[in-house]
Amino acid sequence: MVIRRVGVLSFAKVTGLLYALLGFVIGACISLFSLVGSSFGPRGSGAMGALFGAAAIIALPIFYGLLGFISSLIGAALYNLVAGWVGGVEFDTQ
Repeated sequence: MVIRRVGVLSFAKVTGLLYALLGFVIGACISLFSLVGSSFGPRGSGAMGALFGAAAIIALPIFYGLLGFISSLIGAALYNLVAGWVGGVEFDTQ
């Protein structure tokens, strides 16, 4: 089986969503670390830690999703261009 062409937009949508999910997981970890860290900080820093944590959960999935979408859109278009020259990638399946 030889993959000669990739649907650029469909590949970018799938990859963008996967990167957004990854951004959510990383944002949740950063949120947890900022909340725990702010509890050990000086008095009154808890609100800033909570604000930073909430911003991480919202901003990182958006940022990662957009970055994954754009980079995979460019990558799939380049793959289609190069696969036209060399014939694509061959896979052996059983």
